[in-house]
Amino acid sequence: MPGENLSRDEARERAALLSVDGYDVSLDVRSAVGDDTADGPRTFRSVTTIRFRCAEPGASSFADLIAPSVTAVSLNGRDLDPGEIFDGCRIALDDLAAENELVVDAQCAYSRTGEGLHRFVDPEDGEVYLYTQYEPADSRRVFANFEQPDLKAPFRFEARAPEGWTVWSNGAGELADGRWRFAETKPISTYITCVVAGPYHYVTDSYSRVLADGTTLDIPLGAMCRKGLAPHFDSDDVFLVTKQGLDFFHDHFDYPYPFGKYDQAFVPEYNLGAMENPGLVTFREEFIFRGKVTQASYEGRANVILHEMAHMWFGDLVTMEWWDDLWLKESFADFMGAFALVGATRFKDGWITFANRRKAWAYRADQLPSTHPITADIRDLQDAKLNFDGITYAKGASVLKQLVAYVGQDAFLEGARRYFKRNAYGNTRLGDLLSVLEETSGRDMAAWSRAWLQTAGVNSLTPQVLLAADGRVDELAVVQEAAESHPELRPHRVAVGLYRRSADGSLARYARADVDVDGPRTVVAELAGAEAPELVLVNDDDLTYCKIRFDETSLETLRGGLGDLTDPLARALCWSALWNMTRDALLPARDFVDLVLRFAGRESGIGVLQMLHAWANSALVNYVAPEWRPVGERLLAEGALRELRSAEPGSERQLAWARFLATVASGAEELGLLRGLLDGTAKIDGLDVDQELRWAFLQPLTAHGVADEGTLAAELARDNTASGKRHQVRCLAARPSAAVKAQAWAQLVESDALSNALVEATLAGFAQPSQRELLAPYAEKYFAAIERVWRERSIQIAMHVVEGLFPSLQHSRATLDATDAWLAAHEDAAPALRRLVLEARDDLARGLRGQACDAGAAG
Repeated sequence: MPGENLSRDEARERAALLSVDGYDVSLDVRSAVGDDTADGPRTFRSVTTIRFRCAEPGASSFADLIAPSVTAVSLNGRDLDPGEIFDGCRIALDDLAAENELVVDAQCAYSRTGEGLHRFVDPEDGEVYLYTQYEPADSRRVFANFEQPDLKAPFRFEARAPEGWTVWSNGAGELADGRWRFAETKPISTYITCVVAGPYHYVTDSYSRVLADGTTLDIPLGAMCRKGLAPHFDSDDVFLVTKQGLDFFHDHFDYPYPFGKYDQAFVPEYNLGAMENPGLVTFREEFIFRGKVTQASYEGRANVILHEMAHMWFGDLVTMEWWDDLWLKESFADFMGAFALVGATRFKDGWITFANRRKAWAYRADQLPSTHPITADIRDLQDAKLNFDGITYAKGASVLKQLVAYVGQDAFLEGARRYFKRNAYGNTRLGDLLSVLEETSGRDMAAWSRAWLQTAGVNSLTPQVLLAADGRVDELAVVQEAAESHPELRPHRVAVGLYRRSADGSLARYARADVDVDGPRTVVAELAGAEAPELVLVNDDDLTYCKIRFDETSLETLRGGLGDLTDPLARALCWSALWNMTRDALLPARDFVDLVLRFAGRESGIGVLQMLHAWANSALVNYVAPEWRPVGERLLAEGALRELRSAEPGSERQLAWARFLATVASGAEELGLLRGLLDGTAKIDGLDVDQELRWAFLQPLTAHGVADEGTLAAELARDNTASGKRHQVRCLAARPSAAVKAQAWAQLVESDALSNALVEATLAGFAQPSQRELLAPYAEKYFAAIERVWRERSIQIAMHVVEGLFPSLQHSRATLDATDAWLAAHEDAAPALRRLVLEARDDLARGLRGQACDAGAAG
């Protein structure tokens, strides 16, 4: 709807006019169960009472509500005509008093897109599950409100639900007289309120801590999932990490957890990883593992649990005023997730994962044409939706890690403690944080902020080594460069490490110097006179955010012996640097594939190994010259099969290589093995082909025409669950048939019948690298369809479709020209839509540059 967006200017004007004293929200979700064949949207009753003040009596404003219909509205006891004041997304409020009470009785729609109140029917047992997801502005799909983060208020929720259900919300609840009533919350923003309802499997525990003043803090803990996932739910591990995190944050924040209970709900068809609703955190249920996974998966889940917990302070207790300062919560939560992971849990290699995986996300986002400062310019809600990106999260967290190196950990944490105490239950801007950090560190935070938070782009740091006649280092300098589009050179606190081979052939660090890199060239005086290095690592220990480059000697050392590096963090940093060079067309993609084939098998970190698998596949799909691609496919498949057969039986490395084989399998031998592993005619000692691995093997078999629809139907009968249905839908869309692609396209573009999870599954199956010719006709169709998709679908689904259907596998100048033609002809298209197309265009152009670089290596 045209009025569904909200601008920053409108929000500021409303915040200056209004202040909210409290909400009472009553929901009746008994309509969630029953016949699914009724025409029109399935709705529920939502009655909201808002008590608020107006600084200018007589003024006008509006409340937010997205609903099919409004039954009644009253303002200060005066009945208003919904037909006159409600336009489908806003309720006009005129002649406001100094103190006001607004009551809105509406019929709101259940969601199938993961936005608002999502309704899911479990195909396994027919049970219905509900949950809400609001960020940045979807609580208005469930109840009338003032939908912006700086109009905080206490909330009291109540709900009527089908018999036998349990309902949860932010506050503690109880069932009385057929209604679930919940304790009033502290003042919080609308987007972090939450309701979860249904026949969930629920497990409880508790956390207790004696505070510094001698009082005891008791926090009831709960964790829930669908009944069908209960046999797989390792709630003990979830509670273990939760308690470790609560201990860690209480030790470091000196501010008791402020929101009473701590429930964690693992819910179906979730669009995000998780959401930090105070007292009721929601997670995607894929964090409950139905089959064997590697420790990287458990580490990833623990990181998300801790990330969301950090939000209880950074985001929920203290909230950004508007989405410009989204980083004030997301960057901090991303940093604190890794900080707590290493400091409080069994996952002591969390910073290695951060350096290798999270920062790769940041580096990619920061080189797109849509890159933006960490403190962004967010004009409206559509801008906000797209800014939940690698810059706001991972670059922001990387910069905070640099800040800790800059001001010191003690000063940083003391600044956080003062920030919480001064701004509890309030809203802040950038300056509020910088002021406390200046107090605690004595550093000039304004200059640091200008360089790191208010400019975009990533710098590259390259070592320059001059040797004296005796073979020792005469001078070692670090050269800093920036992209022409974002020429800012920044101050970097870095460690420079020098590495040489030992007698046993290993590469180990023998010298290290901390230095403040500033400007285009910085001499590292401390390393003069050192033995000549075979490898110089200019961001050793990963203290700053930059692209690492190598001098020629270092690069040759890595080509010959990357696997000989003994330090796992140094190895991860080198892998990341080489991948960045591949993406920047400075290293031929076939060389990166070769490095993976020669050294990935020696990688000790399972998370790094799985990242290398993903990068090697991306190199093959996007960056190698097309004429070499068949060779690369064969080499990667052969390498994966070789490593699979040699891996220790039953090990997580064996599982990782089995999954990678499923990703790259294309030849008769590999596909035959996968088929044999499924039907029992082949066996690899120790490899448990559980249900999740069965689906992973079926994907390439289907994409290459070895498995048909009947095979998939039989597999669904074997695994008739929500997860099984998503896998089946993905595999069905992956079949190499023009009719299949036409059907998938119609489901995605011409219909809105699929839920968000099945949209994702269909998109994942539609675009198969082995089917480039089959997909070629859809490039033209894509550009003809995307404006209508953006106009007619919810923003979440529209984003999925616009990103997922871009003809990224059509690596040609013609596709680039078609993209440019669309951009030139649609300068007035929605800025968020143009941004998605610009980003996809940049990825395509980067791929073409990489392919040209790789083709040059063939000579």
